[in-house]
Amino acid sequence: MANQRLWYRQPAADWSEGLPIGNGRLAAMVLGSCPRERLALNHEWLWTGINRFRDLDDAAHHLPEVRRLLLAGDYEQGTELANRYFGGGGGIGDRPGRVDSFQTAGDLFVEFSQGPWHDYLRELELDRGMCTVTYGAMRRDGGRYRREYVAHLTEDRLLARYTCDGQPFDCVLWLDRRHDPRCELHRAATEDGLCLHGEIRDGIAFEVRAEVFLSGGQATVLEGHKLAVTGATDVLVALDIGTSAPGPEPREECTAHGLSTRDWPALLASHKAEHEWHYGGLTLDLPLAEPDRPTDERLRRLRAGEADPGLALLYFHYGRYLLCASSARATLPATLQGRWCEELEPCWNSDLHQDVNLQMAYWGAEPGGLQAYTEALFQHLERQVPHGREAARRLYGCDGVWLPIQTDPWGRCTPESDGWAVWIGAAAWMSQHLWWHWEFSLDETFLRARAYPFLKEVAAFYESYHLVDETGEVLLVPSQSPENRFTLSGPRYPVSLGVNAAMDVQLARDALSHAAQAAEILGLDAELAARWRDLAARLPAMKIGSQSQLLEWNEEFEEVEPGHRHLSHLYGLYPGDQIGPDHAPELFAAAMRSLELRLAAHGGHTGWSRAWTACCFARAGRGDEALRHVEHLVRDFATDSLLDLHPPRIFQIDGNLGGIAAVLEMLLTSYHEELHLLPALPAAWPAGSVRGLRARGDFGVDMIWADGALVEATLHAGHARPCRVWDPDQRLGAYDAQGARVPARREGQFLVFDADAGSITRLRPVA
Repeated sequence: MANQRLWYRQPAADWSEGLPIGNGRLAAMVLGSCPRERLALNHEWLWTGINRFRDLDDAAHHLPEVRRLLLAGDYEQGTELANRYFGGGGGIGDRPGRVDSFQTAGDLFVEFSQGPWHDYLRELELDRGMCTVTYGAMRRDGGRYRREYVAHLTEDRLLARYTCDGQPFDCVLWLDRRHDPRCELHRAATEDGLCLHGEIRDGIAFEVRAEVFLSGGQATVLEGHKLAVTGATDVLVALDIGTSAPGPEPREECTAHGLSTRDWPALLASHKAEHEWHYGGLTLDLPLAEPDRPTDERLRRLRAGEADPGLALLYFHYGRYLLCASSARATLPATLQGRWCEELEPCWNSDLHQDVNLQMAYWGAEPGGLQAYTEALFQHLERQVPHGREAARRLYGCDGVWLPIQTDPWGRCTPESDGWAVWIGAAAWMSQHLWWHWEFSLDETFLRARAYPFLKEVAAFYESYHLVDETGEVLLVPSQSPENRFTLSGPRYPVSLGVNAAMDVQLARDALSHAAQAAEILGLDAELAARWRDLAARLPAMKIGSQSQLLEWNEEFEEVEPGHRHLSHLYGLYPGDQIGPDHAPELFAAAMRSLELRLAAHGGHTGWSRAWTACCFARAGRGDEALRHVEHLVRDFATDSLLDLHPPRIFQIDGNLGGIAAVLEMLLTSYHEELHLLPALPAAWPAGSVRGLRARGDFGVDMIWADGALVEATLHAGHARPCRVWDPDQRLGAYDAQGARVPARREGQFLVFDADAGSITRLRPVA
């Protein structure tokens, strides 16, 4: 298929222009430099670890005072005191937060003595999961040098292979890491490989090991930590990284096992087969031209106004590749930079932000055939529960669980960013992914053992957190709309606190309803489920403002930033399902009006915000606009290697991964187990096919379309249940695998048929 390759005629200008490889546990950025190659290395558990035992202060006794101020309309003083008591110390003056930073493991350097080079090519093949660098050497007997890189999915190693058309060549290899006064480094080399050991003061230890295998030639140790190779025809490097984060010494992780073979074709074959299982679970084929130009040149022409519709398709494929490379063998979810980080003090710690960024990274997992990758996300949630219970009790005097707005891998639930951290919605928003996993899989064992216990904790928090006023209205206070601000809260803090922000109410309604529904499905906790349903029903209704917009707060405040990057109050539109054109048309119109006002005030000015915007337009069935915003992602918020950017040119992976979700939303929606086929197909994609989509109710969906209309959809049922397909024009008929008509009925604007577990049903227009 076309648009499956990134390629360039020159090395990366800097780290953010490199080509990423990874298998979830290990990752590397390939720079492709000549004559000195740099391979920047990462490990999912390599964080500083300095604050992994941080704890909480008791603050719940201050809650009545803060609530009194906010309920009285003194938002400035209420915001001030809430941040003082519940916001944590980080960000006050010069005091940093205690969230640990994701770290680089260092670099593998390989220096070649080939002399001047020419005819350079650097490429990343997405469907093979392989990065290659080739070039010719300007010498009398010069051959073509070839460097090949994979993050091997079954060997669990970063593999690098260096050759030169079968001719002998020389190179020098070594490991190093940029100077860090907190980290003591030890480097060593033997004739068989390299070792870099680091210990972060008061933090964790790590070790990088590189086994070096030669065909021909010999290796000699230089300067105690370098390996000089002379006369080799083939150099294979197998890299592993270990950390002390799980408990053992890092070298134990590195030496757990060796390569099963040194045969390169066999290694490539096993990697490709496993990568196909991961990445190949979904294919999207659009007959869009792929110009024979390097990716950076295609981008330059796009930015100059030349059309290149295939770049949006390449961006989609690349996003799926990045989620695979971040998650395949992972036990931690993707950070703000996925698995790739070169800094010792990265922006926002390259941490786990739980107020859109982490969620967005997994919006496309369930519908996009990458549902296995949510396991690392669920482990992250469960890791937080014990301390999250402590946080709920000690911060707010509540039952259940409270999760912070930003965190790291250690499961510590402490507020760490003064001005931002007073927010109760993280646990509820994260619980949506557990509910989605149930909706898409109908795995009752998962619902009982994993999803319901967490949903129950979140519902318990809301039960004990809410207030009821004299009119009987439920109040959530303090309440935040991440990360926006209105004028009455004063200039000191970047985020306003108030009462019943729209997003908080939407999150509470989702969490309580999902917990009640889960209990009913499982036949558990009938009394609790009734209480949760009652509380959800008594939450205040969403409001519409003077400009026909959905209100972000409980009143129509003047916004400090009308074009704010967050679309928090549109959670109910996307990724939630409370607001839709069919189920809540008045609120849907108000939500779209809010989006239009945001964009008119220059909103969507970060990569991830633009991705969220694209998702909202796709949810609205406005495919041309959704695609236009995906194209903005590519044109305005991407490096030459298509990595998503947050101003000013900071790599964040959420925009890449949010772009996946937007495209998937254009092709299929399944809210409330109602399947809408091609609901937001843009005019630029009149023909195409997709295989491997997933819908709620445990349906797999393949589609072919032409002239902007469905030709055939194939539905694979995982469970026996009714299947409801949106068909307002009564165009579709249902057929079994042999072509016989399947009994179907009309229910309003839906075609409905009863699917058996394992059955295949084809939908196509009735002649």
